[in-house]
Amino acid sequence: MHYPCIQTYLLQYNMEKVKLEMEFLIRTSDHILFNRISTPSGLEEWFADEVNIRDNEFTFIWEGEQRKAQLVTVKKDQFVRFHWLDEGKEKTFFEMRIKIDEMTGEVALIVTDFCDEGDEEETEMLWNSALENLRRVIGG
Repeated sequence: MHYPCIQTYLLQYNMEKVKLEMEFLIRTSDHILFNRISTPSGLEEWFADEVNIRDNEFTFIWEGEQRKAQLVTVKKDQFVRFHWLDEGKEKTFFEMRIKIDEMTGEVALIVTDFCDEGDEEETEMLWNSALENLRRVIGG
């Protein structure tokens, strides 16, 4: 399922992983959006059932299953980048970056993620579903 506000770009990465970049328009401020993508309580509202943090290590829990990620980089009101600890390649990550159109003031969330070759459609569907949850939470 594709939404008209989403642009997807596929880039091959080392023949093992495919880099996906997706853009989602969100009607909110950069500050509100940043809170939802960078804090455990904000992420629990739309991304995972439960999110715990210890130092820079986030534990995401979905239906009892957990996955850990290290917060690699964060820039207030702009972006967060995580590296899944069970991923062997350090160059793979998932990132959520806020982009504000200078002309219109529209806010977009740019999601970058990696998946196995052949899993692109499933990964896109998961992000589409998560971002629909985020829009409902924010009201945008």
